[in-house]
Amino acid sequence: MNVTLSPRALLSLLANGPKAIDVLETALAIGLLDALEPGPERLDALATKFGVRPLRLYKFLDCLESLGLVTREDSGDDIAGTGYRAVPGLRDAVLAVVGPDAIERDRDRYPWRRLHGRLAESLRGEVGMSDDDFAWPPKTDAQTADFERSMAAGLGPVIETLGRHADRLWSDRRRLLDVGGGDGTLAAHILDTAPDLRADVFNLPPVAPLVAATRVARGHPDRLGFVGGDFLAEPLPTGYDAMAFVRVLHDWPNEVARRLVEQAYAALEPGGLLLIGEEFRTPDRLAMQFFWSYFLIGVDSCVSRLREVEFYTGLLADVGFVRVAVLPGGWELVTAYKPG
Repeated sequence: MNVTLSPRALLSLLANGPKAIDVLETALAIGLLDALEPGPERLDALATKFGVRPLRLYKFLDCLESLGLVTREDSGDDIAGTGYRAVPGLRDAVLAVVGPDAIERDRDRYPWRRLHGRLAESLRGEVGMSDDDFAWPPKTDAQTADFERSMAAGLGPVIETLGRHADRLWSDRRRLLDVGGGDGTLAAHILDTAPDLRADVFNLPPVAPLVAATRVARGHPDRLGFVGGDFLAEPLPTGYDAMAFVRVLHDWPNEVARRLVEQAYAALEPGGLLLIGEEFRTPDRLAMQFFWSYFLIGVDSCVSRLREVEFYTGLLADVGFVRVAVLPGGWELVTAYKPG
């Protein structure tokens, strides 16, 4: 049964956040999450399996239950017989958040501590991030490389969704332009699932060496290309029957997002596919974007925002695209086609 916590209870959990992470890291490290996910498992069996004291484990599992991550089947006075089961997908979620490749660990290297305890000053404009802390858009080759590496680290959910729908997306496509496609990591994953496709990354010229390195590392020497340019200052290249904006449009004001979609419509071949991949505005996505919401309080040059999916579906239809659809997955993808 799902029970909504009161504001007081939720705030208590937040205040104990570091302790909660300690519990999750421990549960992952000792293998408890692997045992709990199939569930239900009795407390006494779990204690024996992991060589721990039953009463201490009972309290440990109370911590997980308080977080809403396990359910408990009460056995009355027979504590040893209490049954536990993890919510579906818990182990993978914990691994994604506290594991060695966790996106949260990557984000934590940004200098957010400059704002910590000084948010009121930041809101008034008295404290903020300098260009040495975080430049948007990046101003040096080093900043560009660092930004693109960080963005590539967060592509897992969209790569999963693209893989799930690969046959639907690419079976009749020949040339893809990945607009603002970072270091080519996403395009390389697409090429892994679409043997008849060629892909070019369209990005600022300093990104070219990063795409070249990806081309070699991922084994697509003849199918992954690069086109240098600035989509804010020039039209998009032509000659493509598919284009993608993945984690691009949310960084710009509404009028810029509209102009980019209009440019894509103008550049695409008749019948061309446009794909938009964004984290749409939902309670889950707001929670997972908490770091950027916090960090970007001090960055006036970036207007990054989560928009509702209806913004994109409505914009595509308004510009003239047809067959607008939302494909399910780790991140939903919006697809649309230029009339043939």
